Amino acid sequence: MGILEGRVAIVTGAGQGVGQGIALELAREGAAVAVTGRTEAKLHDTVAKIQAIGGTALPIQGDVKNPADIARIVDATVRDLGGVDILVNNAQEVFLGPLLDQSDEGFEAGFQSGPLATFRFMKAAHPYLKASGRGAIVNLATAAAVRWDMSSYGTYAAVKQAIRSLTRAAAAEWGPDNIRVNAVAPFALSPALEGWERDRPEEAAEFKKTVPLGRIGDCAADIGRAVVFLCGDDARYVTGMTMPLDGGQANFD
Repeated sequence: MGILEGRVAIVTGAGQGVGQGIALELAREGAAVAVTGRTEAKLHDTVAKIQAIGGTALPIQGDVKNPADIARIVDATVRDLGGVDILVNNAQEVFLGPLLDQSDEGFEAGFQSGPLATFRFMKAAHPYLKASGRGAIVNLATAAAVRWDMSSYGTYAAVKQAIRSLTRAAAAEWGPDNIRVNAVAPFALSPALEGWERDRPEEAAEFKKTVPLGRIGDCAADIGRAVVFLCGDDARYVTGMTMPLDGGQANFD
């Protein structure tokens, strides 16, 4: 039996990259996973990968910027899988570039898909996480928020720092409900990183040289396994923290 046997998880943005890696590892440890995202074909790909390792997964298409979709995803998870023990807020629209090049629309989309979606999902799942008696939330942050040079990362880092604030607040307020809330800040070989390497090859190459462990993280083996730890009983006294999952590159002190 896996360490998450009998638990139910929701993972947003689970059709690819870090979200898919997290969903795979939660399922590998026995959790039934509601796999959510905007692109149905990608969700079915993740579900197929989970089923191939003997896991249970439910694809639920939806847009985290739509409050009705968030409510429907939580309701469907409870109806079809029996509850919610774990919530992973991974989905995020990313807009990079100098502040003068950023639009209100892009900034708003970042907030809608990031902290506002995280806020809405946490509230919608709260009754079920509380009923679980061992609820765990993991929100996705970024090491970009602690770069010494914030050029071209201002709006992205701003929305991710808002998620960290929500994480700390929920950890403080919901501890008495036996709900633990943490954040992770990954550096992993995801489609977003591949796009960064394609669009800014020199910057990406120089950045990778600053990783003490000398490699890019794996979405499942490095990021997913850490999330499994945070959701499991071995981390039952861990809440309100941001865990860097970046090979030692960032300094969150």
